Amino acid sequence: MRKLQVQGVHHITIVGSTRQSAIDFWEGLLGMPFIFEQPNLGKPDENHLYFDPGDGRLLTVFTNESRTDAARPAPREVGCVEHLAFAVSRATFTQIPARLQERGIEFLERDRGFMNSVYLQDPNGMKVELACYKFQTPEGYRDADVLMRAHQLRMERGDHHIDDIHLADAIEDLLAQRARLAH
Repeated sequence: MRKLQVQGVHHITIVGSTRQSAIDFWEGLLGMPFIFEQPNLGKPDENHLYFDPGDGRLLTVFTNESRTDAARPAPREVGCVEHLAFAVSRATFTQIPARLQERGIEFLERDRGFMNSVYLQDPNGMKVELACYKFQTPEGYRDADVLMRAHQLRMERGDHHIDDIHLADAIEDLLAQRARLAH
């Protein structure tokens, strides 16, 4: 049986509260340009806001002016989204804690071995991650190529998780592979 072949994330849609709450968070805090809005064609009592998360794809939010911000953690149950993660540059990542503190927004910072993360919640309790890889992907490769090779090295070495040494060695291996193919 043949597989369907996806080619990346097209868009993500979340259920929000009000139009202004969505704009304040997604554009005002996270800097995602507000692209346009139109009625939700599948549910006439909702509006549909479109934001650019930075890669030209879309994050959309269904809003309704009769709703209020949930202001509680979103459910973490089977079938629910645990969190949404967005890429940020290293320069931006280093500024996140101070900028969130200025706004009185609670957050949690984590070192994930191959990346750093800051977690916060949107006004409706959905967990949002701002993530920054610890490596620069060589030209002609994808982030996934580096991570797959780093994982292979980690497993071969019996290490607990991917760390800086695995990333550096993975990049070195990929560049050596490219050099061998060029000759």
